[in-house]
This record gives sequence, C-alpha cells and structure tokens, in this order.
Amino acid sequence: MTEPIEFYKWQGIGNDYVIVAVHDLAFVMSPARAAAICDRHFGIGADGLLLWSGTESSGFSLEIYNPDGSTAEMCGNGIRMLARYLVDRGIASERTLAVTTGAGVIAPTVAPDGTVTVKMGTARLDRHGVAGVESAIITGAAKGARLEAAGREFEFTFVDMGNPHCVIETDDPEAVELGIFGPAIENHDLFPNRANVEFMKVLGESEVAMRVWERGVGETNACGTGACAVAVAAHLTHGAASPITVHLPGGDLVIEVGPGMEVIMTGPAEEVYSGVMSEQFINQLKEL
Repeated sequence: MTEPIEFYKWQGIGNDYVIVAVHDLAFVMSPARAAAICDRHFGIGADGLLLWSGTESSGFSLEIYNPDGSTAEMCGNGIRMLARYLVDRGIASERTLAVTTGAGVIAPTVAPDGTVTVKMGTARLDRHGVAGVESAIITGAAKGARLEAAGREFEFTFVDMGNPHCVIETDDPEAVELGIFGPAIENHDLFPNRANVEFMKVLGESEVAMRVWERGVGETNACGTGACAVAVAAHLTHGAASPITVHLPGGDLVIEVGPGMEVIMTGPAEEVYSGVMSEQFINQLKEL
C-alpha cells in the first residue's frame, strides 16, 4: 500500500503555495512532479511548491518549485508561509528561524499575531544577472538601463534579491498589458537566468503600487521578493523612505530598506487547508 503524503495549502496576500516535507515523499521531487502538483486542474493547484527538510537542531532547508517545474532561489511570501507553518505546528519551538534557501540563509520571525518579519538580506544593485548593459549603468547600478520587448522600449532598474528582478516605473500599473510584456521581458536576452518583472507606481514618500509577472509562474496576486525589489527601486530612484508600504493586488507588504540596502519584509501568512494526496495521484506522480 502506498504511504500517504500530507500537504498543506497556504497563502500570503493571495500568493498560494503547497507545503510538503521531504521526509513524507515516496520519490525524489522532479520538475515534472512539481508541475503536476501545482497544476490547478489535475493537481492540488498553486503558484508554487515549498519542499522543506531538516529539524530545528540541524537547521531547516527550503526548495522552491514554480508551476512550470523550474526552481526559484528565494520566495518572500513562501518563506513567511513556511516559517509560520513550522511554528504553528510545533516543528520549531523558537519564533525566529534560520532557513537555508538558494539565496542563502534567511531569518524569518513569527509574531504572536501571525505576521512574519523576514530579514531578506542585502539587495544587490550591480549588474549581476544583466548582460550587455554596461553603457546604461549609473553609479554602478543597473538603473536607467533600457530594453526593447514586444515592440516597446522600457527603462528599468535591476534589483537582485537573491533572485533577479526587472522593475519598471509606469503611470498606471493596471493599464499595463502584463500578459504581453511580462513574458517578453522575463525571457529577454538581457537576463541569462530570466527575470521577475514588476511594474510600479510611486504614490507618495513611503507608498508604492505594483503588479508582478513572476518568473516561471505568470501574473500573481503577490510576490514578496518583488515587493522588496520595488521598494528598493523606489528608494533608489525617488528617495522613498522606510517603512515603505507596497500595495499588491492581493494585499499590502511593509518593506524597510536600510542604509546599506539591507531589506526587511513584514506581511501575513495563512493556512487555507490541509490534506492527503490520494494513492492514485501519488502513483501518477511516481510515473512522471
């Protein structure tokens, strides 16, 4: 008889993920299997899969899979979900955790009210991850660089939050044809590892609105690292002062940008439901 696999569905301001423990798996996770789990019609359905391992004493690790089966170095909403999941279920006894990700060790703290504050590390403002834009570099940062995609030219700021972000300022994020420009920019030759794409509008000294096209996902209600990248870009280009409230379609995140570009994110994470994969579904996964 096939051993059951428990899963937990969580969301952070509308960005939803499936959480699964590595020790529960009867197989090695693969891109095809991750994509099948995230499929909204034939699987559980999610913006991604959070696959965790480890213990509090040995340290926790997190692998992040996109719905297309590709992996992400880091996920701001996902790390908040995992942190609260580990604390709520008593897997972690301390409210401040250390989680190893593809972007390094991330330290989330779960507050008594369930909100999670995450030390996201230092934003990189150099041209790491951008190809051939040396002439557009201002003060060492990929700010004011230009690219052409889907028949339009865009000026952008490149921010590396452990994963790559192309931030573009616009008068009206809602009017942007994100389904056209998002994939064109994500897969642009300038970005050898592809890029997350954010369209932002600065609303005030400490307030920004945005929409996001996530690499390997598409348009989502929220992106934690994207909100951080937008806050950094707003600080860099407009002098936005911390804490910066970032409005996303699914809700708000509060981002602090320190003098050394250290970034701290605070936002919610909530469990939606939990379940057990059926034996039929597990067997289907094994065949992939």
